[in-house]
Amino acid sequence: MAAKRVAAAALPHAFDVQEFLDSAGVSRRVVRFARGARVFAQGSPAMSVSYIQSGQVKLSVVSRAGKEAVVAILGPGDFFGEGCLAGQPRRMATATAMEPTTVLRIGKAEMMRTLHEQSGLSDRFIAHMLTRNIRIEEDLVDQLFNSSEKRLARTLLLLARYGEEAAPPRVLPRLSQETLAEMVGTTRSRVNFFMNKFRKLGLIEYNGGLKINAALLSVFLHE
Repeated sequence: MAAKRVAAAALPHAFDVQEFLDSAGVSRRVVRFARGARVFAQGSPAMSVSYIQSGQVKLSVVSRAGKEAVVAILGPGDFFGEGCLAGQPRRMATATAMEPTTVLRIGKAEMMRTLHEQSGLSDRFIAHMLTRNIRIEEDLVDQLFNSSEKRLARTLLLLARYGEEAAPPRVLPRLSQETLAEMVGTTRSRVNFFMNKFRKLGLIEYNGGLKINAALLSVFLHE
């Protein structure tokens, strides 16, 4: 969590990506997705980068054996599908809208040109990639060393964007326990047990959505 707060603090907030994309003549397409709609599928050609204007997107991967794992849940201000810029020919994950979502889709060539010509966007994009890389490393450490209860607590805190200066904690929309189990790497029954425990302790609340209280951090930090 500390590393994530440092990374968030280092982001160049003065640069407004949305305002830039709206005003700089960048060729892009606005696409709206209903809840549950696929933005792109694992294995499909990787030809563009996407920027979330509103809503939430789930990135998930399915193994050859058919086992699914959720690798990220992204929100407004996040890029995804950037693997095409590094020569990735096909999508490594499936992107699914978790609620009505609006995405700005920018073609690979256009994104490359804009990153070379516009230092503000380039700095913001690099910061995004570094933050994503830190998150992946933290996820790996979490899976190797923490209990499923701690992993669930950390996942909920990250989804609520706890500790990010530019993103105050928020009430989460409907999120199934199956999805949480796929993110944490445990069973739905274990997620159900810990969610009930967190609710009884007043660490989370259900009120038209899922509210994550800062006190949940004590579960993650407790040895």
